[in-house]
Amino acid sequence: MNLPLLGADDIAALGPRAAADALEAALGGGLDPETVPPRHHLPVPGGELLIMPATTRRVTGVKIAGVAPDNPARGLPRITGSYLLLDGATLLPLALLDGAALTTLRTPAVSALAIRHLTGPVVRHLVLFGTGPQAYGHLDAVLAERRVERVTVTGRTARRAEELAGYARRRGVEAGTGRADGADVATADLVLCCTASATPLFDGALVPDGATVVAVGSHTPDAREVDSALVARSAVFVEARTAVLAGAGDLLIPLAEGVFAGEDIVGGLSDLVTGRVPGGVPAASSGPRFFKSVGMGWEDLAVAEAVHRNSAP
Repeated sequence: MNLPLLGADDIAALGPRAAADALEAALGGGLDPETVPPRHHLPVPGGELLIMPATTRRVTGVKIAGVAPDNPARGLPRITGSYLLLDGATLLPLALLDGAALTTLRTPAVSALAIRHLTGPVVRHLVLFGTGPQAYGHLDAVLAERRVERVTVTGRTARRAEELAGYARRRGVEAGTGRADGADVATADLVLCCTASATPLFDGALVPDGATVVAVGSHTPDAREVDSALVARSAVFVEARTAVLAGAGDLLIPLAEGVFAGEDIVGGLSDLVTGRVPGGVPAASSGPRFFKSVGMGWEDLAVAEAVHRNSAP
């Protein structure tokens, strides 16, 4: 058997909107993220190994991803790995996918699906934290879902922030770089956090009522991109309660401080997709909305299946 190898170009060809559609179809078809096998963490000399299995009646798959914090300094990607897609009935391999490229598409697609249900059709001011592949992927995903009038990019280095702002301008959006203290969130209606920061990126009290904040960069209990002030005043949505309460410092730290409780979570992504929890445009007086994801195996499986189907001759 010659196992097809689906690389970065094959994965990118699906596009963020179709990837979000695949996620929405999985949830609309009855998939329950709360029952998905948990992600396994294994410390290794180069960083951390993540093993993420998932299955449906049609397909089964597993991603083995590496998180190598020292790689960027070597000119190498921080996220590495591969994804093995199997036929659901026979467990025969269908394809091997570039795991890093799959993650670069899948994570923005999750955020895009949340944005699809939590925001209006026009984003007046997007504040984007981060300058790596996830930041670029999230910008593309938002532009596929919403009309964006202005983008402010904040990163650790001015050069990389300007490069991403330039990319946004080439996509036809007014864009520039932001303040290092993150104070630009005071005029944002959408904030995206796509960084490796272990500490909050901005003062959550500055985020306007009615704005939406999406955080994807952290997945350990001791790291967070947003502060307790934001969580305490926000309507909190998650990809799955079990996943975020097992490893998302953005919520676990305010929970330990007593300003947030698991019962305060308004809904999961499946609740939004199925209408069990209403989305729609938030009222300006309702406080911010905060969506937190840590990455789950069912998302990789849904997008990998869509990539495989899209690449078929």
